[in-house]
Formats: sequence, C-alpha cells, structure tokens
Amino acid sequence: METISSSTNEHPHKGAMWELERNIDPPMDAEAGRLRNMYRQKTYPTILLLQLAFQSLGVVFGDLGTSPLYVFSNIFPHEIEDTEQIIGALSLIIYSLTLIPLVKYVFIVLRANDNGQGGTFALYSLLCRHAKINIIPNQHRTDEELTTYSRHTYDEKSLAAKIKRWLEGHQFRKNAILILVLFGACMAVGDGILTPAISVLSATGGIQVEEPRMINDVVVIVSVVILIGLFSMQHYGTDKVSWLFAPIVFIWFILIGVLGAVNIYTYDRSVLKAFNPIYVYRYFKRGKTSWASLGGIMLSITGTEALFADLSYFPVQAIQIAFTTVVFPCLLLQYTGQAAYIATYKKNVSHAFYYSLPDRILWPAFAVATAAAIVSSQATISATYSIIKQALAVGCFPRVKIIHTSKKYLGQIYSPDINWILMVLCIAVTAGFKKQSQIANAYGTAVIMVMLVTTFLMIPIMLLVWRSHWTLVVLFTVFSLVVEIPYLTAVMRKIDQGGWVPLVFAVAILLVMYVWHYGTLKRYEFEMHSKVSMAWILGLGPSLGLVRVPGIGLVYTELARGVPHIFSHFITNLPAIHSALVFVCVKYLPVYTVPTDERFLVKRIGPKNFHMFRCVARYGYKDIHKKDDDFEKMLFDSLLLFVRLESMMEEYTDSDEYSALADQQELNEVSSNARSIAELSSYASHDSIVPVRSPENNNGRVMLSGQTTTAAFETVGDEVAFLNSCRDAGVVHILGNTVIRARRDSGLVKKIAINYLYAFLRKICRENSVIFNVPHESLLNVGQVFYV
Repeated sequence: METISSSTNEHPHKGAMWELERNIDPPMDAEAGRLRNMYRQKTYPTILLLQLAFQSLGVVFGDLGTSPLYVFSNIFPHEIEDTEQIIGALSLIIYSLTLIPLVKYVFIVLRANDNGQGGTFALYSLLCRHAKINIIPNQHRTDEELTTYSRHTYDEKSLAAKIKRWLEGHQFRKNAILILVLFGACMAVGDGILTPAISVLSATGGIQVEEPRMINDVVVIVSVVILIGLFSMQHYGTDKVSWLFAPIVFIWFILIGVLGAVNIYTYDRSVLKAFNPIYVYRYFKRGKTSWASLGGIMLSITGTEALFADLSYFPVQAIQIAFTTVVFPCLLLQYTGQAAYIATYKKNVSHAFYYSLPDRILWPAFAVATAAAIVSSQATISATYSIIKQALAVGCFPRVKIIHTSKKYLGQIYSPDINWILMVLCIAVTAGFKKQSQIANAYGTAVIMVMLVTTFLMIPIMLLVWRSHWTLVVLFTVFSLVVEIPYLTAVMRKIDQGGWVPLVFAVAILLVMYVWHYGTLKRYEFEMHSKVSMAWILGLGPSLGLVRVPGIGLVYTELARGVPHIFSHFITNLPAIHSALVFVCVKYLPVYTVPTDERFLVKRIGPKNFHMFRCVARYGYKDIHKKDDDFEKMLFDSLLLFVRLESMMEEYTDSDEYSALADQQELNEVSSNARSIAELSSYASHDSIVPVRSPENNNGRVMLSGQTTTAAFETVGDEVAFLNSCRDAGVVHILGNTVIRARRDSGLVKKIAINYLYAFLRKICRENSVIFNVPHESLLNVGQVFYV
C-alpha cells in the first residue's frame, strides 16, 4: 500500500483505484506509447518503399496523368498566332507543375497529415485536437488519452497559444472554419463528379481521330456506357481490381514520356526554350487572351489534390518517390512533346495527343488511355465516398449506408446511395455539355477552390500543429496565393461557360451539410439542457419506481455525460423497465481511428443494486459501425470487465462511487449524495415494488496479486451471473426518435430549414437502427418532439 499511496500523491486526480488498475496491467503505458508513435516511427525497407511507390501510381496519380489528353485543346480553343505563344503556354505548364504539385504538395502539404490520413477533414481533425473548435462539444478529457490522439501544449505567451485562444474565443470563428472545411469537401465531391466525365470523354475522343466523320454524339454515347459500367462495378470495391491499376498507369506514364521525347526530337526542339521563365512574362504581355487561357493551363495540375486526399493508402516517402522519379519527368516530356507537335501542326491542337501518335499504335494507345481514364475516375470516386463518410462522422451529412469493401484497407469503402447519385450527375454532365471544353471549365473551378481551401487551412496548421515561425507561414501563404489567385480569376471569367456547375453542386451539398449539422447541434443541445439529474435517479430507488422485467435495455443517447431525457420520457409512459440498463453513447472523435481495445468506456450510474451503467463507444472518422454482432458482444464484454475490475477495487474505494475513466464532475455529484444513496437504498428495501435481486452463485474465484479474495468473488460472481442471465433473457435496443420543429415566432429562413429541409432529410436518410444494425425484433423507438 505504500507504493500506491506515494504514486497517488503524484497523481492526486487519479486516486488509488487508478494506480491499482495500472498495477494490474503494467505493460499498458509502454504499449500505449508505442501505439501513439506508431506512424511516426514506422520505417520501410527500401525494396518495400519502391514497391509502394509503384502501387501509388495507380491510386494517386491517375487523374494528374490523364490531363495531357485535354490541356492544350482548352488552352487554345481558337487559332494559334505563333510558336512563341505555344512556348509561353508550355512555360506556364512547366512552372505550374513545379510550384504546385512538386513544391507545395509533395514537399509541404503532405507533411500535414493526421497519422497518415490526408484531405480536408484530416486537417480539420488536427485543428480540433489542438484547439476547442468542435461545434458539438461532446468530447471528454479521457478522449485525449487515446493512443491515436496527439496534440501539443503551448506556452501561454507563445504565438500558437494566442492563435488558439483567438480561434476558441468566438463561435463565429468556429463556424467559419467549419464552413470552410465543408466548402472544400463539397468542391472535392464536385471533383468526383467531373473527373470521370472529362477523363472518359477526352479518352474516347480518340475515336474521332481515326474516324473524322463520326459525330460527337457517338463519342458521348460511348462515354456514357463506360461511365455506367464504371459505377455499376463500384460495389466490388477497388481492392478486387486494384492490382491492375498500377501496371496500367505505369504503362501510361511510360507511353506519354517516350512519346513526348520522340515528338521533341521529331518536330520542333525550339520549344525547350520554355524552361526559361522569361517566356512566362512574355506570354502575359500578349494581352487578355493569354490571361483567359489560364483556365486551360490550370488543367495541367488537376489531380494534385489527390496527392493529399489519397494519402491514407501509402506513406509520404512512397508518393514523393513516385512523383519525382516517374510522374513529374514523364509529364514534362509529354507536354513538351505535344508543344513541339502543335508548333509544327497548329491546326491539330484538338486531340493533339492522338494526332501526334504513329498510326500503328493509335488503337493500343487509345485502349491504354481509356483504361487510365477509368483508373483516374475510380480514385476520385473512392475519395468521394471517404469524404461523405467523414462528413457523416462529424454530424454534417445525413445517414447513408457505408460498406467496407476490403478487409485489408480500412479506407476502402462503398456507399450505394452516394454511388447512384454520382452516376446520375456524372452522366447528366457528360450528356448535357457533350464537349469537354465546357466540362473543363467546371473542372478547373472545382480544383482551384479545393487548393485555396487547403492553403487557408494550412495557416492554422502551421501555427498550431507545426508551431512554425510566423515568417515561414507568411512565405507559404504568399507563395501559394501568388500562384493560385491568378488561376482563380481566370476560371471566374468562365463561370457562364460551364464554371457554374461545381458552384451549384457545392452550394447544394453545403446547404444539405449545414442544415443537417444545425439540426444535429440543436438536438444535442436539447439533450444537454433536458438531461435528468442524478438526484432524480437516486430518488427512484433500486426498482426505479417501476417493475423491473428480465433482460438488458440498451438506451442509445447522444450524451456522453448525464442521464438522457428520453429515459424519463420512457419510464413516464411505460410501467416497466429492464433488469439492467446501459446508456449507450456512440460518438465520433477527431482522430482517424480508435483502437478496438480503447473503444469502450464503462461506468456505473447510481448504487450497485440499481444495475445501471453508461457505455461510451468511440469511433474515428475512418471507423465504421460494422454489420455484425461484434458491437453488442464487445459492449457486453466491456461491461463484465468493468464489473470484475470494480470488485477488485472495493477494498480501496467505495464501489458505488467508482467509474472507469469517469467524469470528475459526476464523481463529485455522486460523492456529495453519498448519504442520500444510503437513505434511498434503505428506503428501497421497503418499496412496495420488489427490487431486482441478483441470482446466487458460489462457484467462482477472483485472483488479485496471487491472492483469492472471497468477498470480492462473491460480489463479482453474483453480478456477472446476473448480467449473463439478463442477456440470456434478451437485449432490447431503445432508440430516441427526437423530432425538432421551429417555434412559431421563428424567422422564415429557420422555419424552412428546420420544418421542411431538415425534416425532409430525416425522412429520406437511413434510420439510426439501420446504422447501428439493430435487429427489428429487438428495437423500441421512443419519440418526442421539441421546439427550437
């Protein structure tokens, strides 16, 4: 006991019970430390790193690699004046590829990952861990003890601490960051709609090179058929066909690299002058036409955001190796070779890639280009599923079905609801525009918006997470905006020529996301404000003032603390409640995953003979509530483990006041009512309703430090047997069906948002029972209406 006492003095807020738990499982802290640093410490042998770099070609670089199919035709939709105009455009392409994908993303932005996860929501999760900017405040201090939860502490006078306080100081700033993240996510979803359309349509356009008399409608029909096949195969998952992706894209890059080198040698080597940046200046001196062509030049860097969004599949070093050794040089060769061909044959700028091919390899190249376009489309479609899943995890998207398609890769998922919506929109864009030039304008708008969102989110990341000096942050911001703002102004000039499409998509999706998030926030606030006090629960006595029927009741709630209002609503209207009650809170945290052995937190509510517990199930934005019995089984196993551990603690602390990783505020509440508990327990023994009694069991043993503790055995044996008998009697899932309505005196906008739009989304989205995979025969819905 001396060791426990001395250690307790070092951790006054933990107590002897916490120290004893550490002594029971001593390796846990060391293992937690290893897990916490697992990603940062992970190294790869050279051979494996090269293999991963090769595989990354198929997942990450397909979109960027198919850009040569349509870049020059969008830069020069009209007549080309002279060769110097071509050299100037090529110079802009070269330095755009160098500054944005190579410098900004490969060597800077890729470092801003969340334990290997990339994308807009990964940046947001990093910010949420380092500053309290979560709109729904359902996090708890124990969440910070997760092995995947990493954050920094700051000196109060440091710039990072001041930025942190500034972000946390006003609700408007938190909302602004959330809207910025959601807008970037919406634009990325728009990218997922437009990438298959422009990639497939540009690839199939090669048919017209061989058959010039073929009308454009035939090309559109072929593209639509390919797109239908592509979306119809999504339910198989990329894991089933991903082994083909890397070889296809690798062959494509080798093809365009070799073809580019041959074209440079064959046609006009003077285009090599484009590596001199002076030609960028000369290009802009040509007037408004050059500025307007920036929208086409920007298409050369489309797919760059995939470097970051698809980071979860590969380590940073693998992507860096693949880009610098294969992707970047092959793209430079291809664009330079196309420029050399166009300089010689200025009228063949449309489909210049196919025109520059030797006749005998036209059809093989067409097949490879079409396959590469499908691969690039697959990557953005899969990224869209991940974005929707992440938005759902933070309460910003209606509940849709999410399916794991791979047992090996956590990030490979499929959503049938989203898949068919994407297919309809993608076909509508392809058939509606018909020409890839208009789709290219829309595509460019989506891409530059995502890049700008990433730039603005990197500012607080560099200040809070990296703790960079402010001069470096300013340099990065200025460097990024100097390149991206001109592109933004160029695509804004083409809003009426197709650029409006991603903006319409983004506004519609953003409206859905924000209204859903607003409704979710209001529901959570209602739960918080109307939760039942502990004193009221204690006043009910062991029987809770009702008949206790055999079985376990799992009461689902959004609260991680307190007893939900749904419980009082339930027992007010029904005359019975189950023998054992577990209040289950399923919540998502700003981490990419929660290790399975850290998923559940369990505590007791009230005295032992109440048989009431709380269980918090924690998930990361990459985790999925799987459709099997694992959740219920893991929850029950965690409950039994808690009961056994609690019994071992009895000789050191009052078990009625014990809670595993409990909230200090609730501990104080129970402690202050200790006398009331004793009185109420005494009262309960004379209650007219017979309280629940545990079955007798005298056959088990509990070992603690090599000793047999008979008293502890009798307590834990009785309760474990009681809980097992309750489980055998049946498990009932009690879900709250809370309906929110706008007050009569609310404004018109609020009434439309809550009473119509949010209500409509609730009707068409999947029920919680489907998301939690609750058997229909075990489901009990409790409805209630409240006004906001």
